[in-house]
Amino acid sequence: MNSAVDPLAITTEGSIRIWTINLPDLGNAITSRDFIASFEAAVDDANADTTIRTIILTGAGKIFSAGGNVKEMANRTGMFGLDARAQRQAYAEGIQRLPRALARLEVPLIGAINGPAIGAGCDLAMMCDIRVASDRASFAESFVQLGLIPGDGGTWFLQRTIGYERAAEMTLTGDRIDAATALEWGMVSRVVPHDDLLPQAHALAKRISKNPAHALRMAKRLLHESRTGALESTLGLAAAMQPLAHRDPEHEQRIAQWKSP
Repeated sequence: MNSAVDPLAITTEGSIRIWTINLPDLGNAITSRDFIASFEAAVDDANADTTIRTIILTGAGKIFSAGGNVKEMANRTGMFGLDARAQRQAYAEGIQRLPRALARLEVPLIGAINGPAIGAGCDLAMMCDIRVASDRASFAESFVQLGLIPGDGGTWFLQRTIGYERAAEMTLTGDRIDAATALEWGMVSRVVPHDDLLPQAHALAKRISKNPAHALRMAKRLLHESRTGALESTLGLAAAMQPLAHRDPEHEQRIAQWKSP
């Protein structure tokens, strides 16, 4: 890394890993190559470590993520100074690596949204499996207000989270919504007082992490495939996965300890 500070701070507490976007002086911008490389490495490391059963993603400071680096856009530096053909390639080799990385993340991911999630920051939040929001959180698909479009897959994720019409309203106005509205629209599963955000996210992570790692990873994959796959494809995948689950030693231990409700 070129930076003295890792743009993604990583800590581990038992079977729970915490990823913190660690660029508060830049609004936790997520478009730099350093951040993207750190994020991809974190995904691959978590996939390889079967002791990790849940991940929490949050932001350092007061902002979850402001998305792109607007100063670089204004100054036409970095990828924003390239010609159109090179910039198209830069998107594929840059910010679009984040949704691709999360598409291969096997571990359940909780977004602990501690403040504004704007533009690509909003899209990153939508890529999480579950979102818990601080009452100070807000969300904006703000690209059009800068004369831009979501370049990171935001149009794919947002409408699958809140439906087409609400996603269209956010995308075409660029307006910001508060945490209460995000809860009403189903963008987050709960809104909690700001000081309770990480404790609540950890409590949820602990509930998830009590379950066998193999079952969690397969259940997550089945959920993701079910978003776009046909019923028959989903049934076929479930039929292929379930025998693997039946043969896992942890399944046998759980069955031996099971008590009927």
